[in-house]
Amino acid sequence: MRPRDQILANLEQTYREQYDRAKGKDQAHRMEELDAGYQRDQLMLEVLLDIRSLLSVPKLSPGQ
Repeated sequence: MRPRDQILANLEQTYREQYDRAKGKDQAHRMEELDAGYQRDQLMLEVLLDIRSLLSVPKLSPGQ
């Protein structure tokens, strides 16, 4: 299972690439759409990662 920080970093990297591309083309409306989408996606991912944490079963070490 990928760590929480790696998942959120991948989301941010994808966002940054698209945002920089839109900024380079002077597409202010697209930049606003990307900002809103990033915030929405980040929130949804954090909720899903919290659920994953709650549902995961900790591994028991031998002897427990």
